[in-house]
Amino acid sequence: MYRDNTKVIHIGDKVIGGGNPILIQSMTNTRTSDADATVEQILRLEEAGCDIIRCTVPDEESASAIKEIKKRIHIPLVADIHFDHKMAIKAMENGADKIRINPGNIGGEDKLIEVVRAAKERNIPIRVGVNSGSLEKEIVDRYGKVTASGIVESALDKVRMIERAGYDNIVVSIKSSDVLMAVKAHEELAPKCKYPLHVGITEAGSLVSGNIKSGIGIGIILYEGIGDTIRVSLTGDPVEEVKSARIILRSLGLRTGGVEIVSCPTCGRTDIDLIALEGSVERMLSKYKDLNIKVAVMGCVVNGPGEAKEADIGVAGGHGEGLIIKKGEIIRKVAESEIVGALEDELKKAFL
Repeated sequence: MYRDNTKVIHIGDKVIGGGNPILIQSMTNTRTSDADATVEQILRLEEAGCDIIRCTVPDEESASAIKEIKKRIHIPLVADIHFDHKMAIKAMENGADKIRINPGNIGGEDKLIEVVRAAKERNIPIRVGVNSGSLEKEIVDRYGKVTASGIVESALDKVRMIERAGYDNIVVSIKSSDVLMAVKAHEELAPKCKYPLHVGITEAGSLVSGNIKSGIGIGIILYEGIGDTIRVSLTGDPVEEVKSARIILRSLGLRTGGVEIVSCPTCGRTDIDLIALEGSVERMLSKYKDLNIKVAVMGCVVNGPGEAKEADIGVAGGHGEGLIIKKGEIIRKVAESEIVGALEDELKKAFL
């Protein structure tokens, strides 16, 4: 697989590339200059399972805040830079573990060389980012429109710019909001690029549409053996991005561990508010995210036990009651109001 042969890159205390586990990234949506708000959000993201966090650095205040933010978080921080090469340098001076730039908008090759020199002094990786929406006009004109091949050409041009400056501590990211274009671009780039690839569908949208587009796009790319880190881009709380990324990786067998919930879609036999029950169970299980178990939440006592037999533990709801099930066997019958508490009790007995 491509990811087994990409260059190994160290980002703070994390490692990507060379077949290492695929890491989950997200991006804060706070003002980076507000260190307290940014740290609070990063700590929630850490709790959700985020491995690497990216913060925008548009100004001096934000670059300065990185020093304080770094003191209070526990995962590597990537500084997101556009247009001003001085912000990239200052971010690195203040402790950024990696920078994300587009060499085409950093102010010219002389400015890029300054950034590369600062990164080289500290052995800090540079992520080269190219989005379909910001593709150079000359490339768009040459291909007649925005294309996957144009995105790849732009990315490789940017990589060569950094290599010419004498540096190869590089991560590459090519993104598009067009799912199939993103897939094709990664398929074209992977055999041509020795560097780790950060994968995502940019501007994917809301919690519903963004998850569907990201699940399809990122899922296909990862299944083809491409990609070393991922971000699910959603309009909303970035914690949801991390939750979705974990599910994508687990569904593809690329990450183990963590609680997996399976629940039925409900039908006319459902005699319990399964939607509310599933939500309550999910909130309860959020305290046990390091457990490697499958939990079933079923809405029918007729088929529930059978449908839940592949889960480690679960519940099947009935009229005013629930059955607690372990490995397909009914172990308790409880009142509807006691289901979540009873499920947690049995979970603790069996798995803690």
